[in-house]
Amino acid sequence: PDINRIATQYRLDPALLHAVISAESAYNPWAVSPKGAMGLMQLMPETAADLGCRAAYDPIQNVAAGTRYFADLYRQFGDLSLALAAYNAGPGNVASFGGVPPYSETQNYVASIAGEYLSRRRKRGA
Repeated sequence: PDINRIATQYRLDPALLHAVISAESAYNPWAVSPKGAMGLMQLMPETAADLGCRAAYDPIQNVAAGTRYFADLYRQFGDLSLALAAYNAGPGNVASFGGVPPYSETQNYVASIAGEYLSRRRKRGA
C-alpha cells in the first residue's frame, strides 16, 4: 500500500514503480549492489543524500526518494525508456548518447522493466 500511495503522490503508475522495485531489489529493503546502491530502489549514497533520504534502508524513505528521482527523470526525458535508462546509467549518459546508452546492462534493464510493467498492466486490466 505504501508503494502505491507514493507512486500516486508522484503521478506514476503504481505498476511501474512495482516493476522498478522488483528489478532493483526484489523487494529486499536491505539489498546492496556491488557498486554500493542501497535499499528497495537501490539509491547510491550520494543520490540518497541529495534527495534528503537520511536512512536509505528505511523502505518508506527509500521509495519516496527513489520515486521522486525517477519522476524527475521521467519529466526531464519525457519518455519511459529514457527515464529508465537514466535511472540505471545516469542522466548524463542518456543525454550524452542522445538516447539509451549502448551498455548491455542498461539496454537489458530498460527492456526487462518495460516488459514487467506491461505484464503488470495487463494483469490489472489496464
